[in-house]
Amino acid sequence: MGDRWTVEVDRGICIGSGLCVNHAPNGFALDTARQSRPSSPETDADEGVLAAAEGCPVEAITITLTATGEAVFPPED
Repeated sequence: MGDRWTVEVDRGICIGSGLCVNHAPNGFALDTARQSRPSSPETDADEGVLAAAEGCPVEAITITLTATGEAVFPPED
């Protein structure tokens, strides 16, 4: 069984660039205010979702392992 991730978007810093939707169209959507939101708060580990988090220009996306809360992105130092 693969990892499950919890995906969150800090809407206080999201600038609505839409890059997350480009990287993971099934993982993110923009609302009417052009703010990103995850399509589901929990998802199977997905390279597109990780690429979206890594490519977010303001690092508004965080991903943690659902089972443990361990950071996937941004990685802990």
